[in-house]
Amino acid sequence: MATLTASAPRTLPGGLLKHRAVQKLLLLALAAAVLVPLADARWASGSWPAALTVDLSKPLTHVSDWIIDNRDSHPLFLYGFGYVSNAVVVSVRAVYLVLLAAGWAGVTAVGALVAWRVAGVRLALGTAAAFLACGLLGMWVPTMQTLALMVVAVLASVFVGVLLGLGAGLSDRLDRALRPVLDTMQVLPAFAYLLPVVLVFGIGVPAAVLATVVYAAPPMARLTSLGLRGADKEVLEAVDSLGATGRQRLLTARLPLARKELLLGLNQTIMMALSMAVIASVIGAAGLGDRVYQALASVDVGAALAAGIPIVLLAVVLDRVTCAAGENAGEEGEEGEEGEEYGNTRRGWLYAAVAAVAVALAGRLAGRLDWPGSWTLNIADPVNRAVDWMTAHLYSGVPVVGGTADWAGHFTTWVLDPVRGGLQWLPWWSVLLVVAALAWLIGTWRTALTAVLAMAAIGVLGVWKPSLDTLSQVLAAVAVTLVLGFATGITAARSDRFERLLRPVLDVFQTMPQFVYLIPVVALFGVGRAPAVAAAVVYALPAVVRITTQGLRQVDPAALESARSLGATPAQQLRQVQLPLARRALLLAVNQGVVLVLAVVVIGGLVGGGALGYDVVFGLAQGDLATGLVAGAAIVCLGLMLDRVTQPTERRTKDGM
Repeated sequence: MATLTASAPRTLPGGLLKHRAVQKLLLLALAAAVLVPLADARWASGSWPAALTVDLSKPLTHVSDWIIDNRDSHPLFLYGFGYVSNAVVVSVRAVYLVLLAAGWAGVTAVGALVAWRVAGVRLALGTAAAFLACGLLGMWVPTMQTLALMVVAVLASVFVGVLLGLGAGLSDRLDRALRPVLDTMQVLPAFAYLLPVVLVFGIGVPAAVLATVVYAAPPMARLTSLGLRGADKEVLEAVDSLGATGRQRLLTARLPLARKELLLGLNQTIMMALSMAVIASVIGAAGLGDRVYQALASVDVGAALAAGIPIVLLAVVLDRVTCAAGENAGEEGEEGEEGEEYGNTRRGWLYAAVAAVAVALAGRLAGRLDWPGSWTLNIADPVNRAVDWMTAHLYSGVPVVGGTADWAGHFTTWVLDPVRGGLQWLPWWSVLLVVAALAWLIGTWRTALTAVLAMAAIGVLGVWKPSLDTLSQVLAAVAVTLVLGFATGITAARSDRFERLLRPVLDVFQTMPQFVYLIPVVALFGVGRAPAVAAAVVYALPAVVRITTQGLRQVDPAALESARSLGATPAQQLRQVQLPLARRALLLAVNQGVVLVLAVVVIGGLVGGGALGYDVVFGLAQGDLATGLVAGAAIVCLGLMLDRVTQPTERRTKDGM
């Protein structure tokens, strides 16, 4: 008797349709099937159609001309921005004169004594050595100029950030309003902040300081709000039960409990201010950044390195001192005054202040305020000779492996050119579809809409091809960064010894301003797009490695133990357990890598990177603010799009997509 056997039902298509990602893609495909033929029929063009482009050069030129013509006569500038500009100039000059009056010995003593009171003898010696190294390199005066600008910018950034953070921490409505603004500001490249302030204040110290304030204030605001909102509720309830007013509750409970977050915000503000103060040399900020900028303009690697080393030393010292202050604040909150190792007593600080004043007076009486010219080391000439040797022997023509110039040329020919050509060959609507798909898969429809509108705004501004050129460099740099970063992060997560060896290297690299990374790549690869990509990779790599390592180390040990008990190999544990459970950390690493890469790729316009970075540099150098502002707006849109495409967002509603 024959029997009939029914085949098992095919459940794959139905199962796939239940996945939210598949549903999103099907909806997007349905919308594309309707809209793309209409768009292609009306604006048939591979590139962005000219009919959808708005020429802003004439209105922006008129606006810039009006501002320039009325900058010295209009009441808005005379009694508004003029007072702000004068206050900035007076403040920076006052701080600079105080530093000069203290002399090199006094400044070194103050820095060392503050480091000693905050973090101990070892960091005090390191601080003193850093200041002395600035003098030995012949960079004492530029270092003081940079410090003066930073002191004013950091104080203003802290003031603005704390005010915004207080408002956001105490008001839910203001917090919701400020959150997207701060998110957007933190993903924008530093170059995007230069042009608006130049338009209003012109080239000079006021524009540099105000651009630094705008760039450095968001982390202070965000961390202040975080600290206030994370305060211990039991302590706050106890204070309320005692009948404290709102002001008393803020001053005696909320702010002291948020002390660690406030100091962390100060650390981030200082580091971002130093980075921006160096970049602001493009718009007339004196100091170390100006020396680096002038040296890079003339391809004088030795002079650039002589100015770059003090920047790195300042960054490392400021980072270590403020981090130690934050750690001590946290220990104080847990253990009290008796638990501090170095005891920040008023008497100790008084002794330190007296010692610093004594050293400064001794230097003044001895007539040793200025750094002695005979105590300087000229490293520019040896470095340039080394660069010449590298150019002659390693730059090109090395047997088998080729030279650094060959590597740069091959990377440009085999990677950068094809990626750029592919992006510019794609129809404009397909680029928008890809952006929408990526943003919707990783976030919500609001995320996708924001990303698409940001990308479309680039086309409307008339800089579609330069933006895709910049995007090609970003994609290439991100690909290299993720491959190296994930591999290094996985190795560091598996080996404690390797992680300990890697940690100080990552710490140093993460404290270095963006400008500094351009120096070695120019020496090794010359100028062009490949060196800009190389600098971006080196700049973004530490953050990707650190986030990857932390995410893998935070995987539940029970899950790993279960996998091992089932006989999983280390490779299987990594693929099937660690990587899936660390997905959010890995996505965060991708997001941070993209944001950091974009920041340096734009700056790469200074070393031949071209595209939007070149337009910004050209606008700043030639006074063509229309070109610069359009390129700056495109950079803002590109940064916003890349952030939304790589930043996971949760659904706000149960049924929303």
